[in-house]
This record gives sequence, structure tokens and C-alpha cells, in this order.
Amino acid sequence: MSPPGRPKGEHRSAQREGNPVNALEPNDLPLSGIRVIDFTQVMLGPVCTQMLGDYGADVIKIERKGVGDLSRTTFEPVAGHDNPVFCSLNRNKRSVAVDLKNPDHLAAVRALIADADVVVNNFRAGVMERIGLGYDDCRRMNPRIIYAVGTGFGETGPYAHKGGQDVLAQAMSGVMARRADDALPLSIYATTFADYSAGMHLVQGILLALLQRARSGEGQKVSVSLYNSMLAAQMQEAAMSMMADSDLNWAAMPLTGVFETQDGAVVVVGAFKENPLRAICIALEIPDLSAEARFGTLEEQIKHKRELQTMFRERYRTNTTAHWLARLEAQDVLCAPVRNLREALADPQTAHNEMVLHGHDGEQTMRLIGSPIRMSNAPVGMRRAPPRLGEHTEEVLAEARAMAAANVGK
Repeated sequence: MSPPGRPKGEHRSAQREGNPVNALEPNDLPLSGIRVIDFTQVMLGPVCTQMLGDYGADVIKIERKGVGDLSRTTFEPVAGHDNPVFCSLNRNKRSVAVDLKNPDHLAAVRALIADADVVVNNFRAGVMERIGLGYDDCRRMNPRIIYAVGTGFGETGPYAHKGGQDVLAQAMSGVMARRADDALPLSIYATTFADYSAGMHLVQGILLALLQRARSGEGQKVSVSLYNSMLAAQMQEAAMSMMADSDLNWAAMPLTGVFETQDGAVVVVGAFKENPLRAICIALEIPDLSAEARFGTLEEQIKHKRELQTMFRERYRTNTTAHWLARLEAQDVLCAPVRNLREALADPQTAHNEMVLHGHDGEQTMRLIGSPIRMSNAPVGMRRAPPRLGEHTEEVLAEARAMAAANVGK
């Protein structure tokens, strides 16, 4: 899938000092030989291009000279332009700091695109077109280009020019309105669910386009939006609403809930068993409530949910999290402790799954979440530490000049 004249997997620069975990050389990875010109910032785009870089793509991150990706300096604590938030999204990339209003810099970027496989951006509609790097512009330069776009609400339509952001997508898609209990106040989901989902959808679209190009020889445009990704995440609920005029809320089921214990909390999912209520009652050492008419069927349990869960809450408070987990698991009831992120990161399963990558760049130690995808022949590592702003500018611009010279007369 590499453009003609570029050796598959060519690795163009020395790596910064690092400590890769199960890293392979780029030539051994599935996306070796694929060059990505990355205009993205914040999360939706960078989480997409980082995954491409993790699996061997040469990702060239185009940043504003002197400023760079907004996530470099938006969040405290800031370590120069190497904020941990930025680092979490930008390993295995090269950074080029340019001024696209400078004709020479713009020409260099255009030369890179002419020899690239993928261009990715997550700007508002019209931004890339105004600087002469829209899809039609790039396709004229390179008919094989995969042009990938991430937006808030779509490239066209009534909200196309509205600023997109994770929380806005939660609110407008219906995700924020769904609560386990209607008595709870509306609140923001505290993890960037929309950004991550849309970023992964963008990865999928790019890979599908690369597969199709391998057969057709032609590139195409790929687009995703935060809004569409949040609608897609609710596919089950949406189908129930549109086809049966019924509301589906998995978190509001009568035998599912979060229950405080003496020293923490447990979450229980009472499902996927012939009589989950009986199993829960055995675990809680209380009479079998499923034998009572008011709790005998799912319909009755839904009707009397508040009463049922009040009894559960009182019982869970009488002992520890470990005690109740052991008893619930003995009855094969789905359950887990409610933990914070620090506890999850310290869990032995996290270490066993190799979900934390370790490395350093000579200035700071890197501890970053790795890829959730496991491939037996392509383990992910930190081949390149997250780049300092403009770290690879001279190197990449020299490559661009060489490409432009090689293409003269073609």
C-alpha cells in the first residue's frame, strides 16, 4: 500500500532515548510503509493517529509554530510543551512546527501530502479548504490519498459549523440524559467517551479505506463525528425506541446497582441467570425474595425496584466489600468492586495485560496507557517518545524537499 518509490517500512530518523515494551521494528508492524500527515489536536484525532503510529505508520504531526497542539499546555501540571495529557496521545509520532501562511512551509507540507497515504484533521468545517488542503486539493496532488476527517456533528448539516466537544456530544445525542435513576441529577460523564469512540471509529475508517485502495488503487474521504459515534453507541436503545416505542436502560434494571459497603462499594449486575434474584438473596443471606409475588417476575421487580434495592442497600452496609464479593461470586453473580483509577492502574491484571508502557526521553519518565488491542505478531511499544514541539522539523522538511525534487518533471 506504499506509494511508489518509498521502501516499505523505511525508518527515517534515529529514535529518542526510550524503553520500549515488546516493541518491534517498524518493518515488522502491520502499518509499516504507511505515511500519515497528521493535522489533529486535543483528543479525537490524536488518539486515532497514535494507534496508527503504534502499529507502524510513520505519523508526521503538523503543529503550529510556537504553539503546537492545544493539549501541550492546556492542562496543569505543565512540563514545558510535554504535558502528560499530550504525551498520552502522541507517542510514535514526529513533530513538525510550521507556519502554513508561509509559502515555503505550505509547499513543503504539500510535498509531504503528495507522497503520503493518509491525511487526518479534526478542524471545523472549511478550515483545511481555506488553506488549500481540503480533500479536493489533496486528491489532485495524490489520487491515492485517504483523507480522514473528525468533526463534532458532521461536515454538512445544521450543526456543521458548531464547535464540537465531547461533553456537547454527550448532551445532544441523548447519552447524558440516560441515568440509572431518574432521581439523580443530570451530570457529565467524566471520561472522554465521545472523543475516544470517534477516534477509534476514525481508525476503523482509515483501515477500511486502505484495504479498499489495495484493490482499487484509489483513495477516498473518510469522516466521523462525535455526534454520530454517540448515536452509534446507543444502537440497542435506539432500536427499542424506534421499533417498539420503548425505553431501554441497562443501568436501571431492578437487580443492577451500586451498593455501599462498610469500606467501599460493589456493583452488581443481576442478569444472565435463570433466577438472579434468588442467587443474590442467597449471597446476602436473606430470605428468597423471588418467592414473593411482588418480586416474582421481572415486571414486578421493575415495579417494586425502589423497595427491592432499599433492602439490598441496608444489607450491603453490614459488611465489607471483600466479604460481599466473595459471597456473590460463590453464587456466580456478576459483581465487582468500585475502584478509582489509581487502584485500577495498580491492579495485577493491568500489569499482566501490559497496559502501561514505560519509557523516558532524557528529560522525564513516561508511563502511558498502551493499546488495548493484542496481536500475537505485532506487540505495541514506544518506539518514539512523544515529540517535543518541532523536534523533527528540519529532518522532515529535508525529506519534503527531496520528495519535491524527485517529483519534478513527473
